[in-house]
Amino acid sequence: GSTVVTSNLPFEDWTSVLGSERLTGALLDRLTHHVSILSLNGDSYRLKTSRSRRGRAEGAEQNQATADPHAPETGEIPPA
Repeated sequence: GSTVVTSNLPFEDWTSVLGSERLTGALLDRLTHHVSILSLNGDSYRLKTSRSRRGRAEGAEQNQATADPHAPETGEIPPA
């Protein structure tokens, strides 16, 4: 079977995440034996969609907060 491992960290930074240089070395040795490593550069699709969703949610909240609270018929502000 195939295994796909993705990370936005270069191999040299994996020790800071895994906490042990020995463990990181052993893991990378096994992961990188007979593999194809694809290094991709560019914007993260997940980050872009997350920002887009967050922007739409903030826009909706802002629209609700700035909505005119006055009653259209009388111009009075209804009680909260």
